[in-house]
Amino acid sequence: MTLDELIQKVEAARLKRSEHLIVQIVAVTKYTDNLEPLLKLYNEGQRAFGENRVQDMEKKVKALENYPIEWHFIGNLQKNKINKLLSLDPFMIQSVNSYDLAEAIDKRTKKPVKCLLEINSSGEPTKHGLEPEKAIETYLKIKENLKNIDLKGVMTIGAHSDDKKEIRKSFKLTYNIFEQLKPYGAKICSMGMSSDFEIAIEEGSNMIRVGSALLNSYL
Repeated sequence: MTLDELIQKVEAARLKRSEHLIVQIVAVTKYTDNLEPLLKLYNEGQRAFGENRVQDMEKKVKALENYPIEWHFIGNLQKNKINKLLSLDPFMIQSVNSYDLAEAIDKRTKKPVKCLLEINSSGEPTKHGLEPEKAIETYLKIKENLKNIDLKGVMTIGAHSDDKKEIRKSFKLTYNIFEQLKPYGAKICSMGMSSDFEIAIEEGSNMIRVGSALLNSYL
């Protein structure tokens, strides 16, 4: 799927939800060390790129340091990698999945870092993220206590299922939490990947993270 084709699909899903919904695409380039597809996407107008491993992001950030790219870190962040990630000056860390992790980032950064709170909306043990029932309390605790964590909203990975109802349910749950956090400044609801971004947008996502479906056309 090319970027144009993805934009058309996003547009169709967006209009099912609301003509006022604006959806940002984060192109996930974790599947390749090859910079060529990334540069092709950049030349077509894509500016936000996501990586889920610090060492992979480091290589790409350094190789493309002259390009005004928004780098989003979307993977599980281990505390021993925080300093390295912060040295890369990411645009956003989407995968803050506990108060402890937020506190560790807060202590080590010298300036506010844009972050999203990751919620495990499917309850799958293999997934990272906060239990939904703890999300609001944790979000507000971070806002109140950690001045260098600039929380912008929430992120989730949809249920790993062939049942669209299950996938939709996990997105509905996250969107409901997002709605409750809007009065506290939440602006981003990052839901949806290659296999389920249309469902996510229909359920209110305003940021999607698309990798394999997009990159395959550029490799």
